[in-house]
Amino acid sequence: MPVESGSSAAARQAKQKRKSHSLSIRRTNSTEQDRPGLQRDLLEGQETKLPLSLRTNLLDLFGQIEREFENLYLENIELRREIESLNDRLAADGQTVEGADLAKGALKTKASHSTSQLSQKLKTTYKASTSKIVSSFKATTSRAVCQLVKEYVGHRDGIWDLSVARTQPVVLGTASADHTAMLWSIETGKCLLKYLGHQGSVNSIKFHPTEQMALTASGDQTAHIWRYLVQLPTPQPVADTVQTPCEDDLDFSDKDDADGEAEGPNDCPSVRVPTTTLRSHQGVVIAADWLVGGKQVVTASWDRAANLYDVETSELVHSLTGHDQELTHCCTHPNQRLVVTSSRDTTFRLWDFRDPSIHSVNVFQGHTDTVTSAVFTVGDNVVSGSDDRTVKVWDLKNMRSPIAAIRTDSAVNRISVSVNQKIIALPHDNRQVRLFDMSGVRLARLPRSNRQGHRRMVCCSAWCEDNTACNLFTCGFDRQAIGWNINIPALLQEK
Repeated sequence: MPVESGSSAAARQAKQKRKSHSLSIRRTNSTEQDRPGLQRDLLEGQETKLPLSLRTNLLDLFGQIEREFENLYLENIELRREIESLNDRLAADGQTVEGADLAKGALKTKASHSTSQLSQKLKTTYKASTSKIVSSFKATTSRAVCQLVKEYVGHRDGIWDLSVARTQPVVLGTASADHTAMLWSIETGKCLLKYLGHQGSVNSIKFHPTEQMALTASGDQTAHIWRYLVQLPTPQPVADTVQTPCEDDLDFSDKDDADGEAEGPNDCPSVRVPTTTLRSHQGVVIAADWLVGGKQVVTASWDRAANLYDVETSELVHSLTGHDQELTHCCTHPNQRLVVTSSRDTTFRLWDFRDPSIHSVNVFQGHTDTVTSAVFTVGDNVVSGSDDRTVKVWDLKNMRSPIAAIRTDSAVNRISVSVNQKIIALPHDNRQVRLFDMSGVRLARLPRSNRQGHRRMVCCSAWCEDNTACNLFTCGFDRQAIGWNINIPALLQEK
């Protein structure tokens, strides 16, 4: 057996020491690198009902999100260091001006002053933007109060539109994808009448300004005018409910309590035959409305045209063409012969019928995606909402640019404006309903949790000026309409 010399033994010990040291380093690095894998193993060891492949994909996605946030955090730290370094340099430049040449000093002072102004402006803007975020979490002394008063349940599919009657008796009307329209008692939530005349989804409902007549638009390429006669039930006394502040501090949940098949009212009387059927569209009729006086109606269709009809003769008076894509909504002015149509071509158009000999049209271009609705206010304003997540207020006398713009975090559906309070109600795709004033200032957000509020996309909102109990109604694809009592303090509206 060969014998090792002393020098070779020492060399081998040193080599083993280096090897063990490198292994320990490699082991440490691999531990750091495999830390997400260990976390994943720990998470995978927990009990779950998710399939392994789905759980693995979720863990990978969360890991990517965590890495992105970590990179953003490191970039933020580096930017803060650069800002502090620049501020220190600016402060040093300001101190060295005093012993220098007069002209050079003046130049330095001017440059330092302008740079300081820019720095101060950036700081002020940063503070202002962050203060808006922080203020949303703070409690205010005068807060908007939103109270859920009544839920109207009975449709078997999503509700596209709703409207409130303008004559006595004041009832709520809903239009649903289940091919029906329903009339409801606002106070009791009971179904008073069901209209069954359409062969397709009922996309909108509007009430005659002076008579007990309703106008509905449908996916069967027609619009129907039908009469109704209802008797309001005696309202039952209800227990006092707790008023809920319209803020963001409520418990949100994705729990859907309306997934089950809703049972429609069995004892609700029905109407099956319209008094007038309006035909001439070659596509889905998505919306319809009465012109002032109620002698004419306008319809909007996916065939890219809006039609003006005479109610008495049901004849087509005018076909309003010009939009490049499908129409999404139409609305009439409450006091003048004006019509506004919205379209997927990112525009909305104002049609003027005040002069019988001249029918002018104005095109509003201010959105970057589908204009889902545009509505008139009492004055000379139009409010438009879009899938580009913005709402804009326009002056009819100046169409070049909006007088107010509201940016949100979700697509906006059919909006409505309160005549008395001048408040805009914004229904969103993300199940939220927000309230803004005409200047674009946010006033409130309706509460939504697993106990109250909408559980699916909110399609439409409508104000009721004559009812003190429920003054705002919303509907959505969770098959229900909701009546709210909105109390906005005057102090909050003035801010």
